[in-house]
Amino acid sequence: MSAAYFITGTDTDVGKTTVAAGLLHAARSAGLSTAAGKPVASGCDVTPKGLRNADALALLAECSLSLTYAQVNPVAFEPAIAPHLAAREAGVALTVLSLLTPMREILDLQADFTLIEGAGGWRVPLADQANLSDLAIGLGLPVILVVGVRLGCINHALLTAEAIARDGLQLAGWVANIIDPKTSRLEENLATLAERIPAPCLGRVPKLKSVTAESVAEHLQLDLLD
Repeated sequence: MSAAYFITGTDTDVGKTTVAAGLLHAARSAGLSTAAGKPVASGCDVTPKGLRNADALALLAECSLSLTYAQVNPVAFEPAIAPHLAAREAGVALTVLSLLTPMREILDLQADFTLIEGAGGWRVPLADQANLSDLAIGLGLPVILVVGVRLGCINHALLTAEAIARDGLQLAGWVANIIDPKTSRLEENLATLAERIPAPCLGRVPKLKSVTAESVAEHLQLDLLD
């Protein structure tokens, strides 16, 4: 039986890809087939093969199914700016429909475990008044929330959880990614998050000296997902 999730974060640079790659690695280690999508990515490098995004490449490396880069990341922009601004500068119409089709193609592959990773937080703008959250709604996927644990994370996490629920989607689980291990009252903050987020904590990822999908997977519990 295949399972698929949309993975989002409390903000940009909170470790969504780090956690996503770790979850995919954990699934592969459990003998599951894996696939992933990064529908839109800005901040890409120019290569002889075209634009390439480090996050999308990290996801692709943990896919056991044979996927091309273009399948995983169909829309890529060079500037490291908000996707809707990068799209506007490139003259590209960044609509929900333009992202839905390629992501549905990945889901149709029916891997045992599939992750679709957003960009930034839950309300990242697309064209007109659409947001990237509308893609998650269109796909109808349960959501995994990556909480970047630092000062202010409780507010960001609870507001995001509320927005996900308001959008009619299930919050399947959350991961505490310890961005700032010197956060004042770290354990108390983590306890508050656990008490108030209406979903299981899939793990706590400490500040690692060597960040690899394998090292992150060691701190995650895939079996807590429904």
